[in-house]
Amino acid sequence: MSATAIILAAGLGTRMKSALPKALHPIAGRPMLAHLLDAAAAVFDRMVIVAGPDMPGLAAAAAPHPVVVQHERLGTAHAALQAADLFGEGEVAVLYADNPLVTPATLRRLLDRARAGDAALALLAMRPDDPGRYGRVLHEGEQVRRIVEWADATEAERAEGLCNAGVFCAAAAPFARWLRAVGCDNAKREYYLTDVAALAAAEGAVVAVEAPYDELRGINSRVELAEAEAVVQTRLRRAAMEGGVTMTDPASVFLCADTVLAPDVTIGPNVVFGPGVAVETGAEIRAFSHVEGCRVGPGAIVGPFARLRPGAVLGKGAHVGNFVEVKAATLGDGAKANHLAYIGDASVGARTNIGAGTITCNYDGVAKHRTAIGADAFIGSDSILVAPVSIGDGALVAAGSVITEDVPDGALALGRARQATKPGRARLLRRKEKA
Repeated sequence: MSATAIILAAGLGTRMKSALPKALHPIAGRPMLAHLLDAAAAVFDRMVIVAGPDMPGLAAAAAPHPVVVQHERLGTAHAALQAADLFGEGEVAVLYADNPLVTPATLRRLLDRARAGDAALALLAMRPDDPGRYGRVLHEGEQVRRIVEWADATEAERAEGLCNAGVFCAAAAPFARWLRAVGCDNAKREYYLTDVAALAAAEGAVVAVEAPYDELRGINSRVELAEAEAVVQTRLRRAAMEGGVTMTDPASVFLCADTVLAPDVTIGPNVVFGPGVAVETGAEIRAFSHVEGCRVGPGAIVGPFARLRPGAVLGKGAHVGNFVEVKAATLGDGAKANHLAYIGDASVGARTNIGAGTITCNYDGVAKHRTAIGADAFIGSDSILVAPVSIGDGALVAAGSVITEDVPDGALALGRARQATKPGRARLLRRKEKA
């Protein structure tokens, strides 16, 4: 049997105080919506996203999944109803883009419970440390008697710790029928998905599937976004370490959802991973480094205080040291740039050494140009390589040179003014200053 997840993502995120739709705010480098889509894809056969009007960015983030538009924001049941024509057969679950931390295991338990055949509806429930103003799930065991909103609850009902997470799952046909039957007789004149529970209860049992609060917490503010980030970072760090990665101070390392770390990688403190990073076995990322959109080869060393920007590729055993920046450049096996250098739009051959203070001048004010440095070359300290330029295999560039022409294999290039020494001139200048 097929199963469909309807993801409600029409919220503006007013409490975020942002022009960006709430579902597109990032956690671990990816939009909230992308996290939920990944989790749902592991369980459901199809996902349908309900967006608000004028949200082209959200539709792009949802691709290739179908998107329907809730032109008027009239509540969660109204939003889910916009996707009713796409429910298909089998089961339907309604999820929320601002609940992006739910795991595939929890969604699988929800779907399996809905398919068990002894209940009309299954819902997710949680026990937060501070239940606050969450709706309470009044229950006997797993069977739900009713859901009561905090504002309507008695003191005894508010003492119940099981809270409604708002995620429902049921067979498609009755779910669509219940959505159409939901009324708006409330203060806001909106159609609430929670009312589906009462309609379902009139036809059969409603059961609660309990899951951890950290999976079901809602994100409606920047504070809650930061709290969710902390949850995801903890998950990512744990998964990395369980996969064989060493972190000397895990709490200070920030990963992206797509970071790939091989076994026997070592990560120092205060390292930040942007999107699109892969680090191979035996490599080390030392303290206070920032890496993004790059590949670090086996046994390579990065940092401390290094920056790898998109397009950086380090070969086996390459070294990028303190205050070195690499962008859209490759360093071959064993190549080294150990300190105070900028290598942009370049290729550096195997075993080549880049001296301190070296920069590749890749931008002429109009266009970017590339620098090609061969294998076993030596670039002296404080050299400026003005692209487009090529340095041959085994070539040597003298310290302090400005290189504007290609250097052949094995050649020595000097591009600096001849030194002039004036004996006794320093003493004369000092006497003049004192006079």
